[in-house]
Amino acid sequence: MECKLENITIYYELFGDGRPIIMLHGWPVDHRHMVSAMEPLFKQRDGWKRIYPDLPGMGNTPGMDWVTHQDHMLDIALEFIDKIAPGQRFVVAGTSYGGYLARGVVYRRSTLMDGLLLSGPVIRALETQRTLPPHVTLAEDPALISELEPDEEELFMELAVVQSRELLEAMRADILPAFQVADHKFLSKLRENYAFSFDVDALPEPFSGPTLILMGRQDSSCGYRDAWDILEKYPRGTFVVLDRAGHAIGVEQKGLVNALVSEWLDRVEEYAGAVK
Repeated sequence: MECKLENITIYYELFGDGRPIIMLHGWPVDHRHMVSAMEPLFKQRDGWKRIYPDLPGMGNTPGMDWVTHQDHMLDIALEFIDKIAPGQRFVVAGTSYGGYLARGVVYRRSTLMDGLLLSGPVIRALETQRTLPPHVTLAEDPALISELEPDEEELFMELAVVQSRELLEAMRADILPAFQVADHKFLSKLRENYAFSFDVDALPEPFSGPTLILMGRQDSSCGYRDAWDILEKYPRGTFVVLDRAGHAIGVEQKGLVNALVSEWLDRVEEYAGAVK
């Protein structure tokens, strides 16, 4: 589906009816990894409209020359939300870069939000300012590694804390195809201004909605320590650091992650019912 905004058209996929939940994907991938992670949770849960946009320069949404910094990306995300869920209360789930953008939405629209999920979020935009553990591999599978194509091996070895066929299949289905269609020239230029012009975590007041912050103990891309610093901004926040998980926490610890996200959805439903 397409959502025509003032200066850009956003591609998105939509499932279900009810309370809008906006799913913000990582960088430089697209909506597919969020669909794979989140849709199984709604097989036995009604009343949710799941909205999966492709952000500019990724998936089926083009990069635009006028989009030159992250404030523009946030403006686009907010215009999309206003268009797709006009006047409605909504929920946001963000993974990796999507978790950084999601906090921008909180900064600008918190009074309309009923909940926030951050999974392996970017906390500090600049990599040089992140507190990162070294990359480690806790479970090796030499036979699986021998099957990898040359274009797969580097990414898989960087991503995997637990080398598993499940992670490889997820990478092949959702990550590599997204890498191939991304507008890397646009994203490379945008990466030069990767941070918002403001402190996204200096909220005017704490966000009162149910929040879940999921971190991988071995996440060498975004880390886990820095996220603790924002916890007091989310008084209804559950903060979880899972061992045996890196940046692919949703695959490497799928069972625990699904249980935690399901419990968060329960809390959001309770909170939203009380707010009405």
